[in-house]
Amino acid sequence: MQQGKAIIFCAPSGSGKTTIVRYLIQQNPNLGFSVSACTREKRHNETDGKDYYFLTPDAFRKRITQDAFIEWEEVYEDRFYGTLKSEIARIWANGKHVIFDVDVVGGLHLKEYFKDKALSIFVKAPSVDVIHQRLVSRQTDSHESITQRVQKAAQELSYEHRFDQVIVNDDLEESFRHAQKLYDSFVQI
Repeated sequence: MQQGKAIIFCAPSGSGKTTIVRYLIQQNPNLGFSVSACTREKRHNETDGKDYYFLTPDAFRKRITQDAFIEWEEVYEDRFYGTLKSEIARIWANGKHVIFDVDVVGGLHLKEYFKDKALSIFVKAPSVDVIHQRLVSRQTDSHESITQRVQKAAQELSYEHRFDQVIVNDDLEESFRHAQKLYDSFVQI
């Protein structure tokens, strides 16, 4: 199987990484999105197999024992997220580079796994207050969930120096241009 490259986008919740990843996928037909597995509840606007593979905690644990994941993490109690090996195989079999939209710890694990075949990009909002405002305006999470995500974001920001590149997402159009430039430079290597 032809192996492509891995472009890893990581960020605290509310930083805009998913919006940037979707933009890159629309602009670059040679990119394949790695659908992560998770155990959280599906949001009203999400589709199983497109946004995530929604699994029960027991089904997720079973796949862990089957060594089905490149990386996985229990982010909160019984709230698992992970990258399935079968996703990368599917994308590379189609001759595409793989793009990831994952949390910070997952991104570091992927960076270690793919080594020089990976470009890791950390996306951050201008401040934790902006993250809070963005999460509230989404209207997809409970107050408790938003509080948890903002607290986690404050901690995740300390990891930015461990990534190859950082995009400060304070102007979305500029962030799109920056991400495209990073992608173009990396795939030409």
